[in-house]
Order: sequence, then structure tokens, then C-alpha cells
Amino acid sequence: MLKQLVLMDHDGGVDDYLATMLLMTMENVQPLGIIVTPADCYVEPAVSATRKILDLMKCSDVPVAESTVRGINPFPRLFRRDSLVVDHFPILNERETIETSLVKESGQEFMVRMLKEASEPVTLMVTGPLTTVAAALDLDREIEGKIKEIVWMGGALNVPGNVSKDIEAGQDGSAEWNAYWDPIGVNRVWQTSIPIILCPLDLTNNVPVTSEVVRQMGRQRQYPVSDLAGQCYALVIPQDYYFWDVLATAYLAHPEFYEVGEEETIIVTSGKSQGRTKVETGGRKIRVMEKVDKQRFYDYILQQWAR
Repeated sequence: MLKQLVLMDHDGGVDDYLATMLLMTMENVQPLGIIVTPADCYVEPAVSATRKILDLMKCSDVPVAESTVRGINPFPRLFRRDSLVVDHFPILNERETIETSLVKESGQEFMVRMLKEASEPVTLMVTGPLTTVAAALDLDREIEGKIKEIVWMGGALNVPGNVSKDIEAGQDGSAEWNAYWDPIGVNRVWQTSIPIILCPLDLTNNVPVTSEVVRQMGRQRQYPVSDLAGQCYALVIPQDYYFWDVLATAYLAHPEFYEVGEEETIIVTSGKSQGRTKVETGGRKIRVMEKVDKQRFYDYILQQWAR
């Protein structure tokens, strides 16, 4: 089987770890590395948790890099503290040492190097903000030609965003968090010719994390990966939570689960709508995941984590 080269860039939220776990189970993927962008997390425990997860999954040969970029609109501390909790899960702390390597260069430098060294164009699987990608493009513009496509969980096209006006004063509620953290970085990527496949809130709003799915993971907790996934989802089940990053990542293995359309869009970079991914005629063409076969998706992740 010809494997697709994938470089993952996540930002340390609970669903980012789960997306990483799913990616590591894909037989059609060769992961080149994991970059942690310091957005929806505290970066030190997020990097630590990521490395421990790779150890647990016997993927210690996949290197991890810490991005040093910064966003304009920080995630709330209440969101970011989950990275500390996950890093302390007992299942991730059975070993004294971590085998998965943390590279010395920054995440954006690592991205440039991995792309330039790759034997063929690489898919970027991004489940956090696009800022590290933007920073890498600024470091070396030649890497644009080495990126096959960007699969990004981000944006809200024809539904409200998830940046609450109660939390972010002066925001009109139209933005999604991964875009809102750094709208200028998103816009930088929008100015390229790199193919973009978007998994927006329009789709993820229809695929919630339900008690039934979490309990199904519990019933297969004899498998360490399912045990960890169940613990992660139990942490967030009291709130409205969706398969954001996991849904976007599953596309790499099973694009046939999805209906994909095309939209013309722009990124609003300032004002009360900053971070909005706006549908606008004449804007940048992107592909958009519009529908998914939910049952096949749920069955797939349960199958993949039964290991």
C-alpha cells in the first residue's frame, strides 16, 4: 500500500490528542512528526502528553516539535488547563522515561525541514490554528510547493461561531476558535495556492460526543487506546463537545464517508468579526466537508481504538 506522507500540527486540546491517536492507527498514513502549537493548551504539558501518547501507541519513532508562535486572541485558561489534566492521566505515567524524541528546533523550523526533506508532497493535518504553517511559509516560501494539501479543522461558514460573546467582549459570535486565535495567520495561508480542505463547525455541530459513544469505549477499555480515549472524553462530557479534530482527521483514512463541496471564502482579520471564515463570491476557493455518514464514522473510531 502506498502511504500518504502526513505532518500533523495540533494545539493540545483534548480532541487534538484523540486526533493524534486516530492518526497513529491509520495504515495508509506515514506520519512524519507532530507539531504542538501553543494555543488551546499550556504548551509544556501538551508536548509531554503528546510524547507519552506516542509511547503508549508504540510510535516512539515519530518526533515531536514545539512551535514558538503566538496568537492574537488567547484561548481562555479554563480551556487550556485540560492539557495539564491529560498529562497526569495514570495510563500515560506508567513509565519513568519518555522515549519519543522532542526535537531541538522550533515547530515552524521542523515543518520547513520535514517538507524540504520529504520525497513527495506532504499533507498537513492541522487541528489547531494555522499560525505555525504561516510562520513556516514566511521562513521559506519554497515549501509551498511541497505541501500536497492542508486538511484543517477550523472556521464556521453558514453557522454561528463558537467564540462566545460572553467570553470575548467585542466579538460578534461569528468566529471559530482556531481561526480567531490568529486571523492574520489564517489569512496568510489563504493567500497561497495550497489546496485546502475544511472541516468547519457547519459539519462538526452535527457530530456530538455522546454518552453512548463514551460508554462504548468503556466497554472495550481492555484495549489501552480505548481506555485513554474514554478517559479523555469523560473529562469533557459535562460540556457541549463535538468530534471536531477527530472528524477532520478521519477524512485522511476514509474520504468516502464525506460529501465535499466547494466554497469561495475570505478571512475577516479585524473588527468585531475578526476570525470569521466568510463565504463571499470571488473569494479564495476551498473544498469543504459538508456531510458525513455518522454511523460509519462512529463505528470506525471505535474499531481503530480497539487496540
